[in-house]
Amino acid sequence: MDSELIEIRTGGHEAVVDLTSEITTFLRSTGAREGLLNVWVPHATAGLAVIETGAGSDTDLLAALRDLLPADDRWAHRHGSRGHGRDHVLPAIIAPSMSVPVLDGRPALGTWQSVCLVDTNSDNPVRSVRLSFLAG
Repeated sequence: MDSELIEIRTGGHEAVVDLTSEITTFLRSTGAREGLLNVWVPHATAGLAVIETGAGSDTDLLAALRDLLPADDRWAHRHGSRGHGRDHVLPAIIAPSMSVPVLDGRPALGTWQSVCLVDTNSDNPVRSVRLSFLAG
């Protein structure tokens, strides 16, 4: 298995960050042909989504998460910025890991699909993402 930990800077604000180019670079560096890519976020306050980006869907996702998980004082988990408890609920809704088939050295994504880091935690501007490729 080939594995690499990459660092993503979210800038300390809510973000949906497209990881597809980093994934493609990683797969190229491993010489991957066919197999399975696992993407893992080792954080208690971030997750991963397959979503279209650049056409408003990423902004819509953050708006939906704000509606579903308001940044207010309702949360029992209360350290950090106001409403930070919602960030700890996020990975139960937006999973912190995913597997993507790799075919002919590329992630087998649909035309408009991108693998994205979803981060609502403004207290942590730098994230790690583990990419692991298992040849098939």
